Amino acid sequence: MSRNVYMLWFHPKNDPDEDDGLLIGVYESEADAVAAIERVKNKPGFVDDPGGFRIYPRELGKDSWTEGFIRN
Repeated sequence: MSRNVYMLWFHPKNDPDEDDGLLIGVYESEADAVAAIERVKNKPGFVDDPGGFRIYPRELGKDSWTEGFIRN
């Protein structure tokens, strides 16, 4: 049986490539992640960019990055 978690990130609007971001938290359900957005969306920084929140589902126990990477 697979279990998912939901990672809530905030990507500032001045980062068009979304390379930088703030991990807000990891939640058991998407609804919990949405509730976290509601709790922080009016705080300093977040209030300036309400579209900066992203929820990424991930499966527990499964590799997410398997292709390697190249540094520039």
